[in-house]
Amino acid sequence: MSNLQQELSLIYHRRFSRTAAYRNRVWQILTKEFFSRWVRPADTVLDLGCGYGEFINNIAAGRKLAMDLNPDAPRHLSAGVEFLHQDCSAPWAVAENSLDVVFTSNFFEHLPDKPALNRTLQQARRALKPGGRLIALGPNLKYLHGQYWDFYDHHVYLTEASLGEAMEVGGYQLELCQPKFLPFTMVDAPEYPMGFVRLYLALPLLWQVFGKQFLVIGRKPQP
Repeated sequence: MSNLQQELSLIYHRRFSRTAAYRNRVWQILTKEFFSRWVRPADTVLDLGCGYGEFINNIAAGRKLAMDLNPDAPRHLSAGVEFLHQDCSAPWAVAENSLDVVFTSNFFEHLPDKPALNRTLQQARRALKPGGRLIALGPNLKYLHGQYWDFYDHHVYLTEASLGEAMEVGGYQLELCQPKFLPFTMVDAPEYPMGFVRLYLALPLLWQVFGKQFLVIGRKPQP
């Protein structure tokens, strides 16, 4: 195991092991009641920077793939999820035009620099089918200021506008560019009742008050 992989294993465990069950319950709601509108039951979906698999384990899809450098990730993935243990900025072990959706949450900011982000966006676009979507959530530096740097492995600073611009330059057609969606983090945050999570999703007015993460969706153009 490389030093980077050891560091990822320690960071993930420190941040997420205590709240794993709660996070999974939240993502059960997010996938079923929100993100399912962009994912069809027969779709092929890749979870980029899958972490402990909260999204890919819960989303209804025909074929599921998950990519991460953390060697612990496969232990948290459901049966049937195909794991890709690789650097996302290197060529993906995924066929061209084979994915319906690439999903990523709180991941792009962990890449070492913007050239790595650009290479990752290019790989996602190559792997997506024409009309396929890249769905990206992440902390919006515009609303976080110093809080953004409370996490040791945050490197790339992004807003919904800067990521949207990078995606357009990279050949995507922007479908949604929402500056405020979810709160910043579930790390060291209150564990709210699931009824509150459902209420939050149903009332976008609350996003404007509590939202610190962007939601950006781009599509690979049809030929």
